[in-house]
Amino acid sequence: MRKCMNALQQVTAREGRPIVICEKGDTETQSFASKTLEVPHTVDCLQGILTVIPMQLLSYHIAVLKGCNVDCPRNLAKSVTVE
Repeated sequence: MRKCMNALQQVTAREGRPIVICEKGDTETQSFASKTLEVPHTVDCLQGILTVIPMQLLSYHIAVLKGCNVDCPRNLAKSVTVE
């Protein structure tokens, strides 16, 4: 957590405008972000899943807006082993 906060402070110090996904009520993190997306607090082992879902949706919508084929991405065979 400390390394993430340090990186966030470095971005804002260089006049960056970070968009942060954080837990609901995390005012310390929100103070460094230009925009925040709050996810509910849950047990630590499930928190990663809750924060990844918004990023997947963001990636999907950006790909659709760019006109990419999200159902059949190119170069998939290079990153997935087929048996």
